[in-house]
Amino acid sequence: MTPDPILFAKGLGLGLALAAPVGPIGLLCIRRTLAHGPLAGIAGGLGAAVADGFYGLLAGGGLAALSAWLMSVQTPMRVAGAALLFWLAWGAWRTAVPAKRDEAAEGAGEAAPGGRLLPAFLSTTALTLANPMTILSFTALFGAMALPAGEAGATAVAVLVGGVFLGSAAWWVALCSGVALAGRLIDRRTMTLVNRGSALLIAGFGVHSLAGLAL
Repeated sequence: MTPDPILFAKGLGLGLALAAPVGPIGLLCIRRTLAHGPLAGIAGGLGAAVADGFYGLLAGGGLAALSAWLMSVQTPMRVAGAALLFWLAWGAWRTAVPAKRDEAAEGAGEAAPGGRLLPAFLSTTALTLANPMTILSFTALFGAMALPAGEAGATAVAVLVGGVFLGSAAWWVALCSGVALAGRLIDRRTMTLVNRGSALLIAGFGVHSLAGLAL
């Protein structure tokens, strides 16, 4: 089967639509961009894109047994995700903003490859994977694209999932680059407020996740 450019374009659009809504991942990437530079924010966004791609493969590839197992353990996964959100919120609240942010940013940039990028990538990957309901979202999306889950050809699935990943990645690159430019205008006091506000919102997402278990 020849790759369908229209299907790929649809995947790009879906990736943008999935990544654009502001949620805990978006808040984390924005805060990390302001605190440590755009590479830290982009690394986090790519972690979410990789996790979305994984769930897209499960839905489109017809891996019913693994999908069903993930759905069966969604309660402990959501609890683990909420705990990670609380931990990240606590870290954001406690983050001290250096008096000279330009010098701090240079130091953070030098340490980023080993000390910033990988943790950012892994934490957002884990947060996205901790939400098995994403599988249901992708199943619905494949149906909307006339690609019933488990029945589409391997090439079609790869093209669509690849488009979703690249669309999501493009969003994170654009968002974090824009935030980095705007961040040059933010002073120390405003950055402290950003850290505290994002910490409260991230913790709120954790509470919402746990509250959903009681419904």
